[in-house]
Amino acid sequence: MKLKLEISPDLAALMQAEIAAGEKAVTNAMREAGAGLKSAWRGQITGAGLGTRLGNSIRLATYPKGSESLNAAALVWSNAPVIVGAHDAGPMIRSRNGFWLAIPTPAAGKSTRGRRMTPGEWERRTGLRLRFIYRRRGPSLLVAEGRLNSKGRAVASHSKTGRGLTTVPIFLLVPQVKLHKRLDLARDAERAIDGLPGRIVAGWVEGRF
Repeated sequence: MKLKLEISPDLAALMQAEIAAGEKAVTNAMREAGAGLKSAWRGQITGAGLGTRLGNSIRLATYPKGSESLNAAALVWSNAPVIVGAHDAGPMIRSRNGFWLAIPTPAAGKSTRGRRMTPGEWERRTGLRLRFIYRRRGPSLLVAEGRLNSKGRAVASHSKTGRGLTTVPIFLLVPQVKLHKRLDLARDAERAIDGLPGRIVAGWVEGRF
């Protein structure tokens, strides 16, 4: 007597198809969640008035590259983490050396390096000397003796009579500044995470049928 046992349908093939559907569902869900989070963070940054350049610092990478996996992952980050993190946390900013933070007034103009003008850079650029004025109420000042040009910036006066010469506040001096919290990145990240199970289940079911 010869017995033959056959299992139909093929369980091994069914399990393999189920795993493939799961890999596709998880991978697609992570890609969609990552893309949604990147878009949400960029929208927050530009909506807060921080500019598209900082918004475009938000990047996305998904793993594994070019394949599908049950362990797929998405990474969303910023190429300017210090700036973005500061606006997200709203920290207290203090001077590194424990003295003053110098905040330029409009009369200081802009730095040629694209950053905030520093007192040393301003003196080198204009050839004028800054003078410290202490005030008990309100911020202390760094001022210069000069004139305001047509753009409202302080420049050296070449008048021999002193005409137009005035004392111009160039920097406000404060011991610390509380940066206003303008972003809530954790909120969007939590939404992306909360939506993942539903995305995976929906994709898995769709992949099977």
